[in-house]
Amino acid sequence: MDINEQIEKQINEQKKTVDYDTRELIIETIVQKYLDKIEKEQNEIFVPEYQREFTWDNERQSKFIESIILGLPIPLMFLAENSDGRLEIVDGSQRIRTLAAFMQDELKITNLKKLTNLNGLVFSKLPDSRRRKIKNSPLKTIVLRDNTTEEIKNDIFERINRGSDPLYAMEKRKGIFKGKFNDFIYKECAINDTFKRLTPLSPLIDKRQEHEELILRFFALYDAWPKLSFTESMGIANYLDTYIQEMNIEVEKDSNLLQSKRNLFNKMLTFVSESFENGFAKGKIKSVSRVYFEALSVGSALALKERKDLEVSVEKTNAWLKTGELTKITSGKYKTHNKAHIKERIDYVRRSLLNE
Repeated sequence: MDINEQIEKQINEQKKTVDYDTRELIIETIVQKYLDKIEKEQNEIFVPEYQREFTWDNERQSKFIESIILGLPIPLMFLAENSDGRLEIVDGSQRIRTLAAFMQDELKITNLKKLTNLNGLVFSKLPDSRRRKIKNSPLKTIVLRDNTTEEIKNDIFERINRGSDPLYAMEKRKGIFKGKFNDFIYKECAINDTFKRLTPLSPLIDKRQEHEELILRFFALYDAWPKLSFTESMGIANYLDTYIQEMNIEVEKDSNLLQSKRNLFNKMLTFVSESFENGFAKGKIKSVSRVYFEALSVGSALALKERKDLEVSVEKTNAWLKTGELTKITSGKYKTHNKAHIKERIDYVRRSLLNE
């Protein structure tokens, strides 16, 4: 067999058959299927737990809306059909949430350089004809059928998102912000058996240092409470960069600081393990999202700070979790990491544990 035959043989052996179809869905339909029953997590088009964080700023959202209005080419969206018929967003969650926010007047157009007359406007202030045109604009979508294997879904997600900043932020921090606190997160907290058991991750992000990202968020938000002093323009990612850099310096100055952090982390884990039936996972969904983890971990730690001997049974936590209120405020609909939403979900857990 010559080299050309070997090449073709290897290609044929490795080629994966992906069962999919291409659809053109109008924006109104996409948004409706995304929003309808979202608070009960029964929406037909849904954001999976591992993509719950919303990262686009107003300018990027506005430019996306401008592209829609101008009829510019928009990247394909990828959805995956689940066995129950719901469509999981593999790629396109930022775009769909931006469209939903705009059509609900939650997004005000800003900093456009071409359609400058739109700056300062919300959807309802546009002429009726323009609103109809936006709602009727088609978006090309690849829908993977429900017989598509998880391996293929994972491979597609990996290829689409390679180099994506939100998914690789912690990897960058590891290289840039070296120090004892960084080592503490990686070499101690992230390999804690209890922590790993309580925080199952989607296979799509299991090897992307997501566990370390969650740990950093726990410490950073706990220390920032209740003011959450970072500004909206700074954003959560930049705040985490600043926090880990400062903590590397602080632990060098104070030899007792790491032990204090260790005690805080372990006490929180023990409490969550004993008080929440599914750990940091949401019900039967065996994949932890950042917003849900932040609510449970920081909320629990703050409750323990106020009442050191606090004990809460699984039955009691199940009772208020089943009301759906926490699911509602961690649904990941829009601007998941502005200060108001962060405080709302953390304080809900804190108050529920303290029975306030």
